[in-house]
Amino acid sequence: MTHTAYIGLGSNLESPVQQLRQAVERIASIPQSRLVAVSSYYGSTAVGPGEQPDYVNAAALLETELDAHSLLDQLQSIEKSQGRVRGAVQWVPRTLDLDLLLYDHEQIQSERLSVPHPRMTERNFVLQPLLDLNPELCMPDGRSLNSLLKQLPQNGLWKL
Repeated sequence: MTHTAYIGLGSNLESPVQQLRQAVERIASIPQSRLVAVSSYYGSTAVGPGEQPDYVNAAALLETELDAHSLLDQLQSIEKSQGRVRGAVQWVPRTLDLDLLLYDHEQIQSERLSVPHPRMTERNFVLQPLLDLNPELCMPDGRSLNSLLKQLPQNGLWKL
């Protein structure tokens, strides 16, 4: 069975645009999957503690035969191959962050995975790239991403 997955990409270290380009190439080579589209790239102000470089963000649309947890394994392998070090502290600078944002219209809660991504509706740097891919996209509960984006401040995000 083919599943539709939306993946968020972000980087703010070691040539972020190049990190995202390399990640897109690797996503395109995930087994039993087909990269359908990639959004425009956006710059965004870093969220989190302390001074951090700005981020570059994008989203990718993938059709896959993989279940959500197997796809997560593939995404984490790509992160690791590009120098991502996972630690206990959140919101720190990183070479690459790949998030499984949406997987079909499923809601998944496990120790390793939450879909939809728990904070995606609060982040214009997640919603805008997703809307580039599908202007009609909705959350599994039916809320329109377009209407959710309109509720957020529009500062801190720019198209590259």
